[in-house]
Amino acid sequence: MSLKSDLISALMLLTRLPVRGTPTPVAARAAWAWPLAGLAVAVPAGALGWGALALGLPSGFAAALTLAALVMATGALHEDGLADLADGFWGGFDRDRRLAIMRDSRIGAYGVIALVLSLLARWLLLVEAAAEGALLPVVIVAAMASRAPMTALMRWLPPARTDGLSRASGVPDARGCTVALAIAALVLLSQGIVLALLAAAFGGAVVLGLARIAQAKIGGQTGDVLGASQQLCEIAILAALVAR
Repeated sequence: MSLKSDLISALMLLTRLPVRGTPTPVAARAAWAWPLAGLAVAVPAGALGWGALALGLPSGFAAALTLAALVMATGALHEDGLADLADGFWGGFDRDRRLAIMRDSRIGAYGVIALVLSLLARWLLLVEAAAEGALLPVVIVAAMASRAPMTALMRWLPPARTDGLSRASGVPDARGCTVALAIAALVLLSQGIVLALLAAAFGGAVVLGLARIAQAKIGGQTGDVLGASQQLCEIAILAALVAR
């Protein structure tokens, strides 16, 4: 691993933050750093929400600002994956049609519904975190931990296409996957052993369920599947961290 080039690669792939430098040639070789890309987008987003709370603004508004900043920092990359997956998996009747729908830039009813429910769920959970005075740490932990499972999905499931972003990115090696998951585990443990175990259980169930559905629907994973996994894992982890 080259620390600098791997960090540049992770930020270029998973965010829209202005980054200069030479990335790792094969993106998956930098998969260990994907949770750190989550840190890069979560810190300013969480700080924005914290600042709104410090000014006495409502927790709902602070949560909305945080969520908007998260979406802008990634260019809605993962949200787009979730919408495309929902359209393809439930709008197509066979593997080829599902993959074709997922590649189509237009959004359908299933995609809209998935986005609305995802944004609503995240907003409600961020409102709860803000009300508990834990908005900043919760946002950071969820953003970092939810990006680690993407490495596992890329390693466990074969690419469903012969081209596309996921195929071109390669396959994370065992070391990179292990480091990413270890980083996720460490940040979850910062919230205490009970919440860490709960978040790991929720996130793990989501990833395993999505992996089984993806295998059945399209025979593997795509960039959209990976993006959807981040969104669903983030919701699961947020739910665990605000559970009382």
